[in-house]
Amino acid sequence: MTAPQRTRIGIDAHLLSFAGTYRQAGVSRYIAELLRAFAAEDNDTAPYEHIAYVGRDRPPADFLPPGQGRLRWRHSPLPTERAPVRIAWEQALGPVAALRDRLDLFHGPVNALPLAVPCRGIITIHDLAFLAHPEAFNASKRRYLTLMTALSARRAARIIAVSHFTKMEIVRRLRVAPAKVTVVHNAVDAVFAPRPAEEIARFRAAHNLPAQTILTVGTLEPRKNLTVLLDAFARLAPETGADLVVVGGQGWLYDAALARVRFVGHVPDDDLPLWYNAATAFVYPSRYEGFGLPPLEALACGTPTIVSNAASLPEVVGAAALLVEPGDAAALAAALRRVLTEPALRAQLGAAGPPHAAIVPSRRTKCPAPGAAALQSSTSSSSVKPAAVSIAATVSTAWKGEGEASTKRHNPSTCSSCASVCVIVCSVIAPVVPPTIAPL
Repeated sequence: MTAPQRTRIGIDAHLLSFAGTYRQAGVSRYIAELLRAFAAEDNDTAPYEHIAYVGRDRPPADFLPPGQGRLRWRHSPLPTERAPVRIAWEQALGPVAALRDRLDLFHGPVNALPLAVPCRGIITIHDLAFLAHPEAFNASKRRYLTLMTALSARRAARIIAVSHFTKMEIVRRLRVAPAKVTVVHNAVDAVFAPRPAEEIARFRAAHNLPAQTILTVGTLEPRKNLTVLLDAFARLAPETGADLVVVGGQGWLYDAALARVRFVGHVPDDDLPLWYNAATAFVYPSRYEGFGLPPLEALACGTPTIVSNAASLPEVVGAAALLVEPGDAAALAAALRRVLTEPALRAQLGAAGPPHAAIVPSRRTKCPAPGAAALQSSTSSSSVKPAAVSIAATVSTAWKGEGEASTKRHNPSTCSSCASVCVIVCSVIAPVVPPTIAPL
């Protein structure tokens, strides 16, 4: 008896980077953890298999832990680390790859799909910053993202948004039906947790950190609003003696933002939780985020956190952090002063962080029955680890034509039965309708 044919899921992973630079942050981490989550579910008895389309870089030997699933790699010989080449692969060679590998589903994890892909497709949209803050993007990148995100949203059978804020942005700006968008929150890895005092002391000594340190983390680009933090720090530094540490790679359009700051650059993944633990306060003054993972990582480490009252950030931090207006340097300086000088407030915020970070992706242990409506809202994951089973269920619902997904949340580690809902058949090429973008 021949084994039943398994559903084939392809993932455009060309933005996956192992370079140890800012390109390894953000969406690269999302893709890496997504691939690990999918691989962990892929075995001889699983009803689906996964193919990752990547560039010339080879993953490290420990990318997938031994004995924890498998993943099929398709390496392109082209230099897809260059944006024009990557886009050419996406739109010209992506459909060919899907046809050659007989895909049932193609996932574009960063806003875009090959428009001529000969099977069902889903996309993850992380944010619409290029529409909300077009001045922060160079013209060519803004035009590409505006066109391809809108066309891909129209082409996709289902859209994954990383927050409810991002879902509202998609519905409003791209004129997408709400029922087509499923929210799957990001979450933090278990390594982001309070560390023993002795370990923190050794880390502080090794990096020559003062008694009080203000930390910010993220790729340096205009919308991260670093200039407001610098203004706030300038007001505060003479009276506190605290140091400001910026962890993050030099992104694009960053020169002006770095004129008055020293930064440590990209740090190894193993060190990042220690930077959070060593900080007296974590600050994230961004004007616009689709999710905003660093604040959640800081909360998980028990670090008192201050964020902008903007975009998705109130949704992410809830009542576990202090919120300030994104353009108000005086208010940010006042919030920092409180955290640095009020031990009771530091203790209160530090205690509130870890339990809040644990419930952002609610972790229920009971899984909805296979074939139920797709699993709307958050799902458990780690370090930007969107749950593979949740995404599979999302797409299954789109194929079955079901409506808005339920609000149940689940833990992928206890929900392997959800995989049985992932029965997706290949479809004909959908007609591409010119998109309509709502006025900004």
